[in-house]
Amino acid sequence: MDRPELFTLDDASLVIDGRRILDHVDEHLHDGVATAIAGPSGSGKSTLLRLLNRLAEPTSGRVLFRGTDVRDLDVLELRRRAVLVPQRATPLTEDVAAEVRVAAPHLTDADVRSLLTRVALDPDEVLGRTPSSLSGGELQRLCLARALAVGPEVLLLDEPTSALDPRSADAVDAVIRSLVASGLAVVLVSHDVARAGRVADDVRVLHEGRVTARGAAGSLDLEHELMSPPADGHVHDTDDPRAHGTAHLPHGHLDSTRTTDTPEQP
Repeated sequence: MDRPELFTLDDASLVIDGRRILDHVDEHLHDGVATAIAGPSGSGKSTLLRLLNRLAEPTSGRVLFRGTDVRDLDVLELRRRAVLVPQRATPLTEDVAAEVRVAAPHLTDADVRSLLTRVALDPDEVLGRTPSSLSGGELQRLCLARALAVGPEVLLLDEPTSALDPRSADAVDAVIRSLVASGLAVVLVSHDVARAGRVADDVRVLHEGRVTARGAAGSLDLEHELMSPPADGHVHDTDDPRAHGTAHLPHGHLDSTRTTDTPEQP
């Protein structure tokens, strides 16, 4: 059975001050997988991500969430079902437990500990600390726990590892893969195609607001697609085995990824 569609972009374009940021995007993003939106800076990646929960609106075309036009959904409900985690991990409180409870104040202490464990943070180590005392990778994972607290159906991650050292980035990637393995859908933006290919099941490559390649991460030469977009606008489209439930990642991938952070240098 095919994976159900999560988001559909139906001829979606966005023009700002005469500049076309997204150009007639027609895409189907599937549930239960990690989809990466990759491309160079300025290609429209983050803008596309923001369309998915109405932080931006298309100038023309539509965005559907589970078959319903997002404009027909209550925007606050949509943003709880599809939570966007911004590129810069920004704490909103001075206490780790309070941070997890920002949008879910009803959470019990056991709930908080469970969410921290889910993002590979040891509750005994981080509870009682201030978020600002955490390393960059720990803080990014705390922001993931804060997002998970509202019970989303999909996480929208904008460059989740761009500000991290490689070891911390690997720890965040491992959490993302574990969340997807548990059934949560993820759509993430990345300019690092090599990392996107390791984390994601499915990839879309953008150039100047247009999708120029799509398919299963293991079936695309991402470095080539990033550096050599088709001049005629033709989309390089490969089969997507993950849309049919077939993982491309080797068994045990998560077990081989360390989840210990190295504090970031000033």
